[in-house]
Amino acid sequence: MAVAKKEHQLIVSVSPHIRSEETVSRIMWTVSLSLLPAFAMGVYYFGPKAVYVTALCIIGSLFSEWIVEKMAGKELTIRDGSAFLTGLLLGMNMPASVPFYIPLVSSFVAVAITKQLFGGIGYNIFNPALVGRAFALITWPRAMTTWLTPTASFIGMDAKTTATPLGILKEEGMHKLIEIFGDKMTLYTKLLIGHRAGSLGETSVIALLIGAAFLIYKRYITWHIPISFLATVAVITWIFGGKEGLFTGDPIVHLLSGGLILGAFFMATDYVTCPSVRKGQIVFGIGCGFLTALIRLKAGYPEGVMFAILLMNCFSPLIDRNLKSRVFGARKEAKK
Repeated sequence: MAVAKKEHQLIVSVSPHIRSEETVSRIMWTVSLSLLPAFAMGVYYFGPKAVYVTALCIIGSLFSEWIVEKMAGKELTIRDGSAFLTGLLLGMNMPASVPFYIPLVSSFVAVAITKQLFGGIGYNIFNPALVGRAFALITWPRAMTTWLTPTASFIGMDAKTTATPLGILKEEGMHKLIEIFGDKMTLYTKLLIGHRAGSLGETSVIALLIGAAFLIYKRYITWHIPISFLATVAVITWIFGGKEGLFTGDPIVHLLSGGLILGAFFMATDYVTCPSVRKGQIVFGIGCGFLTALIRLKAGYPEGVMFAILLMNCFSPLIDRNLKSRVFGARKEAKK
């Protein structure tokens, strides 16, 4: 009886070639798991709307990935968790008050256009979730900048709108923030635990840091991008952020406000869109921090994390090319 020969495929990939039990699917689902504390705090503060908006983003992302790959005749990859993670991050970058069509359209832009149009996972130039949010902000600016007051009540949520701490800081100054929150320590505490207006996933700094610590423990991310990002924002806002002159700014407020922690640990560290070499990651983080501080202090928007990361995504290949590590064992040629 003839036995069919088993065909062996030779799979060749670009360097670096690292043997590891980690898979794309495991990494994506682990990162999603690390975001659950922050998502839970968003649900705690903003109620059912947080679940509703985030679920729409996830469903829109999964459906967009499925329909594009189905139409293109490609292998379906919705189980690898990348589309789920994109939807989760996009939802956490949305206000609780957005109408239903914004999460759906934004998730289509994030996955179908930003990710799949460039060839799928591993080939996109820009962070998909941030492109989706940028599209929503440019297309529906009023809806994307209408913030609900957190009530820490899952049922019977108050629909009052308010400004974010960064918005108040930019428009009215530090004195107004202190007037609203009572004193600086109360302000810092509220920002730390998340009782303030903002996007669903950027409220609780403590919850985000718990997730970030888990990723660092698992060695899925390193300190290079987040720390250089945060340190740059802190230094620049301390020097130039005060209205009384140089070195009168409050870097703590800037570090704890807006989407800085979410962006620094969970979005700027995206494997595909950030540099791969360590020196390049530090340069990338410094660039993100500089642009974030510049936009916050001098531009029309009170927040600059999203635009800073997207702009630095453009420079990732250039940074890698110019700061690549020396080949092991190579020698420099002596100058004649």
